[in-house]
Amino acid sequence: MVEIVPRLLRDQLKKLAENDSRIDGRNRFERREINLETNILTNAEGSSKVSWGGTVVYAGVKFSLREPYSDRPADGSLMTSAELRPVAHLRYEPGPPSPESIELGRVVDRGIRESGCIELSSLCVVPGESVWNVNLDIHVMSDDGNIFDACALAGIAALRTATVPAEKHDVGEDHPLPVSKTPIMCSYKKVGGRFVYDPNEQEELGGDERIHITLGDDGHVHSLQKGLKGTFSTAEFAEIFDNASTQAAELRNLIEEKVN
Repeated sequence: MVEIVPRLLRDQLKKLAENDSRIDGRNRFERREINLETNILTNAEGSSKVSWGGTVVYAGVKFSLREPYSDRPADGSLMTSAELRPVAHLRYEPGPPSPESIELGRVVDRGIRESGCIELSSLCVVPGESVWNVNLDIHVMSDDGNIFDACALAGIAALRTATVPAEKHDVGEDHPLPVSKTPIMCSYKKVGGRFVYDPNEQEELGGDERIHITLGDDGHVHSLQKGLKGTFSTAEFAEIFDNASTQAAELRNLIEEKVN
């Protein structure tokens, strides 16, 4: 019975695709409504909440001082983790991090890290002795599809609002975390034989392979992640990339409005 439901859903999505329709009435590259809030967690040095359709995500930033790695004595570090708990969806279970949460954290981390938006040398306090470690914690409170984009948006928004608590640790004055860029992730799912942007829960269940693209302010690709089995053609990728450039620019403007 568990396998029958996705099969029936897949057939329905395929019929809708033949008429260039989607199960919730959107067009192929139309995203759901997004609401972004910043500085909402009082116990974090930077925070955000993203409501993306029915998907809800919180992100918080905390800082800690530590000894630098021996091969990078003047560089701080960034650590990103993502939590998927039963409160978000019935398919998630309590316990140690699941493969899904590990993949989610790594994909979000890669997009931020590879963009170079945080210069790790700016996190140095005393070379060879003390550097800042930036901990970005992301919690999915409700999963209605496309948690990757929601988590990535919440993550960079939280970093853009973060304040380094130097006074608390007696190492200088508090100052904003230097974040020079705003990388944006855009995710696409093959549904009914063609890729759609911002898949909801039903499309993820009845769809096939997915692609995550993180673009920087200059339009450069900072990360590209393909998930699940399947392939995509050169023409499909060109179409996806063109749409991702537009989506990323609009989401980047949303962050600028909320942060500034």
